[in-house]
Amino acid sequence: MPAAEFDHVTAWVFDLDNTLYPPEARLFDQIEVRMTAYVMQSLGVARDEADRLRRHYWARYGTTLAGLMSEHGVDPAPYLNEVHEISLDALTPDAALRSAITALPGRRIVYTNGSGPYAERVLAARGLSGIFDAIYGVEHAGFRPKPERSAFEAIFARDGINPTRAAMFEDDPRNLAEPHAMGMRTVHVAPEPAPAPHIHHHTRDLARFLGCLT
Repeated sequence: MPAAEFDHVTAWVFDLDNTLYPPEARLFDQIEVRMTAYVMQSLGVARDEADRLRRHYWARYGTTLAGLMSEHGVDPAPYLNEVHEISLDALTPDAALRSAITALPGRRIVYTNGSGPYAERVLAARGLSGIFDAIYGVEHAGFRPKPERSAFEAIFARDGINPTRAAMFEDDPRNLAEPHAMGMRTVHVAPEPAPAPHIHHHTRDLARFLGCLT
């Protein structure tokens, strides 16, 4: 993986969940349980139906929240507060990742489909507080989620990022399609690769990958 392919990059955009911490932490197992419970309570449906709707909305709209807002007019703020009230005990500080991110030249941001306050908590638990120039949650994109192009455009406009001089790091392959179309260098962070034309690179070890760029 030639570092020269990133020589033009002046903005580094990182997803949060399963990207800045290993998927083995299984935080989303907790979040999904809380999502299902929220769907049950909000829509008055049984657990099996709530779980089906949660998965369906995620697949169709990008997030369960987007589906609930679009089809049921659910207020996003209480939802985001409720589903992200999880234990972070599985997370530990990662000094190597902190050092690798800090060494990157240019602007460094976090952009998640979760909420900003949740992202702050996760970063603190990973020992990554204070090294990013900005942290954006789904609320900063008007609750429009990745993989919608309008969501990326909203965040990049807000931050002043030129996509043709930026790189995106994500665990979900579908969330790299629009960044690629916008001219970004795309990196899939996951245990296994998912080869696709819109993915330039894959890594199992984000700290090591970043260390090769500086």
